[in-house]
Amino acid sequence: MNRVTATGLAGLSGAMLSLSMLTPSAATSDRPKVGNVQAALTELAGNPQIVGAIGEAYIDGELAGKGTAGSRLIGGKGGRIPSGSRYRLGSQTKLMTGVVILQLVKEGRLRLDDKLSDLLPEVAEKDLVERADEITLQQLVQHTSGIPNWFHPDVVPTFDFTTYYPPMELVKRSRALPRQQEPGETFSYSNTNYMLLGLIIERTTKHSVAAEFERRIFDPVGMDDSYLPTTFPGGIKGPHGHGYFPDDNGKLRDIDRLNMSYGYAAGGVISTAHDISAFHAAFSKNQLLPEELRKVLQGPPKNQAPPSPEPSEGGQGGMCGGTIRVSPVKGSAPGFNAATFATTDGRMQFALSVTLAVPNTDDSLQPLLVKAAEAVFCPDE
Repeated sequence: MNRVTATGLAGLSGAMLSLSMLTPSAATSDRPKVGNVQAALTELAGNPQIVGAIGEAYIDGELAGKGTAGSRLIGGKGGRIPSGSRYRLGSQTKLMTGVVILQLVKEGRLRLDDKLSDLLPEVAEKDLVERADEITLQQLVQHTSGIPNWFHPDVVPTFDFTTYYPPMELVKRSRALPRQQEPGETFSYSNTNYMLLGLIIERTTKHSVAAEFERRIFDPVGMDDSYLPTTFPGGIKGPHGHGYFPDDNGKLRDIDRLNMSYGYAAGGVISTAHDISAFHAAFSKNQLLPEELRKVLQGPPKNQAPPSPEPSEGGQGGMCGGTIRVSPVKGSAPGFNAATFATTDGRMQFALSVTLAVPNTDDSLQPLLVKAAEAVFCPDE
């Protein structure tokens, strides 16, 4: 088996289902202090970009603060969103897909140097992925395959809520887009990589990605309210916030029915602040993967910097003057941003979801999320 030497992913960003992991700073051994979560979210939802905001903070697995602000629907309608409501994780799902893939590596059922053409022969036989005989499993995991990102306005329509696109259909559609790099050359974010990884999971295990998430992650971690939708159109169970996205005329449209096809193993999991906090705690403590495999999913590959780093969570010294080491992970799609700020020792997490009145790629959103996290992590500042 290939030795695990690469340091993994960081600062991933994309038009949809984006995942970003910021560089951590120094740690503290003292019990963390928690700021006023409700106050942080009230300030966050006071910005015109935000429709509703929910979040919860955890210390050593115990709820340490929660809050909800804004409204369930735009214009102050629909009441508050319950803080424990389910929400879309976006590309925080990718970390789960990576965990399953690397567990299969640990079990000897996959190798990091396996070629895509061997794992899914049809993508080479039908010319669905260019240079599939050169692309490795590790390159898919670390977004260095060079496979184009299928989420492109000329490929999939944002407001098509009724058409089911199988994962392989989206892979096929990416083939029409130009490659930007050689396999393994540099970091290039692509949801297509994780569609392919989902198909590899299903081919290897003979089970659905949803079933493997349940067996390998949700059940062991205690993520009782989390699921990957399996029946179209899919959706968020229970009360939840609605997000909005502008159409071609600039009119905001309710995007709550976001097409389930666009999620899958790249960004389809629906969860809660409690559950995603529990996941990040288990991940950080090497309870899901041994450390050498966990590191495959963390930090940019050597000599391969992300194309556009996200803003720092607190300057070069890190959060709280460099006293707390944090690794934030963000997912987004039209209508929402969802982020989990987790200390790298696994002791503390702050998970939040915001529904939007602006495009999810709006540059003003990341600083707002970071400011809310700083208010929770750094109450004395």
